This record gives sequence, C-alpha cells and structure tokens, in this order.
Amino acid sequence: MQTPWPPLPTTAPKDIEWRLPRHARSVGRARTLFREQAASWELPQDVTDTAELLLSELMTNAYRHAKVPAGREIRARCELTEDRLRVTVTDASEVLPTPAAARPDDESGRGLALVAALAADWGVRRRECGIGKEVWFEV
Repeated sequence: MQTPWPPLPTTAPKDIEWRLPRHARSVGRARTLFREQAASWELPQDVTDTAELLLSELMTNAYRHAKVPAGREIRARCELTEDRLRVTVTDASEVLPTPAAARPDDESGRGLALVAALAADWGVRRRECGIGKEVWFEV
C-alpha cells in the first residue's frame, strides 16, 4: 500500500522536463534528476522508488531501441497532480514498444512487463507533432 501524498507547496512547480542525449549515461542521469525532483516535491519513498525504477526502464528502452539519427534526444517529463505522478519518456523513433514474453533465462525483455505490473496505468502514443512516440506511466 502506498503512503498518502504530502501537501504540495504552492510555490513548487508541478512539472519538469529533461532533455538528454541518446546515450547509456543518460539513464543514470535521468534517475539522479528524478530523485532530486522527487525530494523537492517530498514524494513518499515508495512512490519515488517505483517511479525511479520505471523511469529507468523506459529510458533504457529509448536508449537501446530507438534507432534514430545521431543527435536526437530523449525527453523525460514528470507531472505531479494532487494524487498522481505521470512520467513520460519521448524519443524520435516511430516504432511503438510492445511487452515481450521473456523466458526465465533471458537477461532482458522485462521492462514493459515491470511497467505494466507496477504502474497504476501506462500507455504509448505517437507524438502529436508526428515525430516519434511517448511512453508514459502513472503511480
């Protein structure tokens, strides 16, 4: 069971976005930036831990699987409402992800299954501008 939300300070921004290079180091950087933002929003630790894990999975997918021209960025956006945190990862690839059926001895292929299991809701959609996709989850 997740702990209740603390009251959000009225001066705190309720959304933030980071633009990161499509590189392996960006996965860890996104986790660090998220932990700092979660602390400033005073999110409950269980919410922070779950969101950080799922953000890491989506960032890893965008880094590994988005076959796009050099120089394209990955965007991570966090939006906080009174009772939900929505995290969206955007990349320039047109390929929509689908959960894989990983075998017990597979070393990868469980990221979206984790998202589906741990998020209150999640989804994927093509970007309105026509370039790339957004994968999002809510906790």
